[in-house]
Amino acid sequence: MRVITIKRLREYAALHPTIATTLEHWEVLIRRGKFANLVEIRKVLPTADHGKVESGRTVTIFNIKNHFRLVTAIHYKHQIIFILLLLTHGDYATPHWKKNL
Repeated sequence: MRVITIKRLREYAALHPTIATTLEHWEVLIRRGKFANLVEIRKVLPTADHGKVESGRTVTIFNIKNHFRLVTAIHYKHQIIFILLLLTHGDYATPHWKKNL
């Protein structure tokens, strides 16, 4: 699967060095995979979950070390995953972030 954009993922890793290794591992697992749906992603990354944002679109959220949530948009047909946001658990718990997506 192709990750858009790696630059954003690297920026998040630089901002939060305690999760840099976990983000790198997440990237490796995603790039190696060819996923058709959430069920297949959960075989590799069991914390993946779907959520709805205010626009009505579905996003896929990954739990990163129980302290962060990585919000993504996945286009399974084209095998592309878009990095949208990295949120702390506290920020994720408040729905304000859903308004911008």
